Amino acid sequence: MALTVVASVVVLAGCAGLGPVMTESLAAPVAVCAAGSLRQVLTEIALFHETRTGQRVVLTYVASGFLRERIEKGEAAVVFASASTERSQRLAASGGWGPHQVFVRNSLCALTSDRVSNRPPTLPDTLLDPTIRVATPTPKADPSVDGAWALFRQAGALVPGAYAQLGAQALKLNGGADSPKTPVGWGTYAWAMDLGQAKVFLGCCTNAVAAHQEVPRLWVVSVPPALQVGVACDATVRQGASAPVQATGQALLALQAQAIVARCGFEPPV
Repeated sequence: MALTVVASVVVLAGCAGLGPVMTESLAAPVAVCAAGSLRQVLTEIALFHETRTGQRVVLTYVASGFLRERIEKGEAAVVFASASTERSQRLAASGGWGPHQVFVRNSLCALTSDRVSNRPPTLPDTLLDPTIRVATPTPKADPSVDGAWALFRQAGALVPGAYAQLGAQALKLNGGADSPKTPVGWGTYAWAMDLGQAKVFLGCCTNAVAAHQEVPRLWVVSVPPALQVGVACDATVRQGASAPVQATGQALLALQAQAIVARCGFEPPV
């Protein structure tokens, strides 16, 4: 089966079991794979792109680390959008990809149970309390975990031994190959917290806000400035990609896209 692909996010022939990338055409739907934490913002940008150009977009979301590995193993892709600059930089270093461009930034937040303190100044003490279970995504699978571990390092610089303690205690609840599958209709953060698997879930603020909307008794707690580490989300286009692909990749940085970025709770690229 021939597939024509034009992507504004990540387009992989293997995303939906489709064939190789062929000549671009508006007649064929775009199979898009993207990092799960970008779901809301990219869904809206894709809808805007479809309305403006007539190009139909089919979206599939996978953890960024897995996407990068699949591309490295040969899956066809013309644009890669990641929730971690490390992923796209690694692809660029392997050859065949253009410079990466940051199109949104995300901050870290703590999603907390209603049974623990929800005040930002007390968050460090909450995280270091050995009786409170703290969850993060699985390392190397979900880029927000890179931010979580950077936060742990920040805490270690302020409190001797904090990095080792937090790293040892952290529960890796999602984003891994062996992670429990989130039921249809649930967000991962909301589902894990609603089951009581943890009292605190460290992750991207946009995911935490979405979880609060699903389960209003959960609290979204800002990370204090001394511990805050932002997460940059970027995109890179395969070298030699066609003009339509290049133009659609640039649509991520368009003024209209940045208005969507702000509405979805992300921060601008600069």
